[in-house]
Amino acid sequence: MKITFYGHASLGIEVGGKHILVDPYISANPKAAHIDITNLKADYILLTHAHGDHILDVETIAGNTNAIIVSNAEIAGFYAAKDFQTHSMNHGGSWNFDFGKVKYVNAIHSSSFPDGSYGGNPGGFVIESEHKNIYIAGDTALTMDMKLIPLRTKLDLAILPIGDNFTMDVADAIIASDFLECDKILGYHFDTFEYIEIDHEDSIRKFFNKGKDLMLLEIGNSIEL
Repeated sequence: MKITFYGHASLGIEVGGKHILVDPYISANPKAAHIDITNLKADYILLTHAHGDHILDVETIAGNTNAIIVSNAEIAGFYAAKDFQTHSMNHGGSWNFDFGKVKYVNAIHSSSFPDGSYGGNPGGFVIESEHKNIYIAGDTALTMDMKLIPLRTKLDLAILPIGDNFTMDVADAIIASDFLECDKILGYHFDTFEYIEIDHEDSIRKFFNKGKDLMLLEIGNSIEL
């Protein structure tokens, strides 16, 4: 499994010969100006919620790639009405896709489309592939629901927001990693806006002091599991 960071909360995942994009907000992010969304491959687009900083490039990328949009029922219905391919889910449900099993899990946040219309309840995704399992938290506060995930799935990586103000901060993300029983963390949802700027060295050190590995990727860089 190869995971690429495209800035903010945007990810690319290559697994089982398939390309997955998560929450594509790229074209309006000046920090990601070197990423050309017209060159991105996508068989699936996973959306955690409907905020503009998570769905901005969905229609362009799905239009270019014919990707299947996977999200809650309200978001999937929004894009289905525009004739995009979709797969709707809801909390606690899972589905076996051709790249692995996906479960839609709780997140504590809000969710509305840029025009203010209802975007359903926010969520995160647990992806179980043939060899590696990951959790993509989406935008969320620290929640006790995270303790439920390792009861079903042993995680190899947890992808957690760490920018504070709109989501968890670093201290809460460390607690979240305890709840998840996962010490390998990829941080995201940081530095895009002034409100969510972080001290990289201090954040990494705080995880390290708890025996954990926090990875903060440069935009466009990847890790392999």
